[in-house]
Amino acid sequence: MSFCPFNGYIMNDKEFFMKAALEEAEKAYSLGEAPIGAIIVKDGKIIASAHNLRETGKNVLYHAELLAIDSACKALGGWRLHQCDMYVTLEPCIMCSGAIHQARIKNLYFGAPDPKGGAVLSGIATHASNGLFCHTNCEGGILLDECQEILKRFFRELRKGKSYDK
Repeated sequence: MSFCPFNGYIMNDKEFFMKAALEEAEKAYSLGEAPIGAIIVKDGKIIASAHNLRETGKNVLYHAELLAIDSACKALGGWRLHQCDMYVTLEPCIMCSGAIHQARIKNLYFGAPDPKGGAVLSGIATHASNGLFCHTNCEGGILLDECQEILKRFFRELRKGKSYDK
């Protein structure tokens, strides 16, 4: 359990770190990006954080997870993140799921499942494969309501024609 500076009550570490990922999602939201945030934690400390920048950067690779992995690799000076945990607000897609696997991230925690595009426990379920040479422990539903709410709000506004300054 940890003291949470976000609202002053005690919460477990998973909720604490998912709140940090939600802060990243809010940054993406304010830019008109799909509001997805990711952080990477090592030894109880956030070593990398990122949010979606696909539209801003005009690059399909600028998913929150990939940007966070890149930042963590630079921070640690190597590509093996086997002592790290990732927290992401939406279940990763197949591209990000592959990168998480390749980086050998120890634990993946996500908020909202993505039945259409998710590739961790939904849809393709890449992390459930027995053929992988190493396994990432996966758990979804961390702060589920908060993670779903920001996505619903964003896409509701987008459908209503809200424009974002780019």
